[in-house]
Amino acid sequence: MSAVPTNAADAGRTDGLDPNAPMVELAGVHKWYGDNHVLTGVDLVVPRGTVTVMLGPSGSGKSTALRCINQLEEIGAGSIHVEGELQGYREEGGRLHRLHPKKIAVQRARVGMVFQRFNLFPHMTAIGNVMEAPIQVLGKSKAEARERAAELLTRVGLSDRLEHYPSQLSGGQQQRVAIARALAMDPDLMLFDEPTSALDPELVGEVLGVMRDLAASGMTMIVVTHEIGFAREVADQVVFMADGAVVEHGPVAQVIDAPTEPRTQDFLAHVL
Repeated sequence: MSAVPTNAADAGRTDGLDPNAPMVELAGVHKWYGDNHVLTGVDLVVPRGTVTVMLGPSGSGKSTALRCINQLEEIGAGSIHVEGELQGYREEGGRLHRLHPKKIAVQRARVGMVFQRFNLFPHMTAIGNVMEAPIQVLGKSKAEARERAAELLTRVGLSDRLEHYPSQLSGGQQQRVAIARALAMDPDLMLFDEPTSALDPELVGEVLGVMRDLAASGMTMIVVTHEIGFAREVADQVVFMADGAVVEHGPVAQVIDAPTEPRTQDFLAHVL
């Protein structure tokens, strides 16, 4: 899939972002939790309009890397740029200064994230869940937010579930609401952290189908998953992580079909 702008605004941005920069660039990213060195110098480039699938054993740092990109975690060293903009910091006089939380919130709003657990508001209907952030964060009117939410829920195949509460929806339907909720912020980038791992096997396909449609639309996506079939079908690049580092990366034909690193070979032998 060739790199393409993810939305029409990319062609003539006025927000200071670089439309020619990679969507995401990690350079020497480290993360510690106390003495636990979770990310040990991660380098990664994600071009615009591409799908990157991250594979690796539990504890390899995949989810932490996503959380750092979305600034849910603060990195310990290195840098992360999204659309050419340094995330979480400004550089002045050769030194980095932490951004004000409001500026961080603006940066984070450009990145949608879907988690293993759906985290829907149980007291809100499906459409209410999708409307909430555009109203509270983007200042949209209720009418505008509702119209957009209805469009997005239709897009993910839930046009007949707008007024259903999470308790009335299957796990797959709840996850599709969560995807619609992330899309309601009109993100330039979507992150998926094992979005099907909490689902019963028969529900996995409906969520992956929505993700395939997103990929086909040109949305830049980074997906942590063990769904090798999905990776084969939609990934532009596959990243294999172990022990907090990128061990191997490249196209599907290289990393999944002909891996060269023993740790990649051993992992795939267990999951295929």
